[in-house]
Amino acid sequence: MKEFLSRKGVGYTEKNVAADTVARDEMFRQTGRMAVPALTIDDQVVVGFDKQRLEQLLV
Repeated sequence: MKEFLSRKGVGYTEKNVAADTVARDEMFRQTGRMAVPALTIDDQVVVGFDKQRLEQLLV
């Protein structure tokens, strides 16, 4: 995910949900899941590396 976003020139904020309980709670509220990677683009949430969906959202 990080390499993909970097190649696209997209900035991001990385949060370690294993170590940061606030970030983990935020991720669960947004996704309803405890799965990574989880990414929010505008108001859309993508869980897992879904290249096709990411391409659509980054247009």
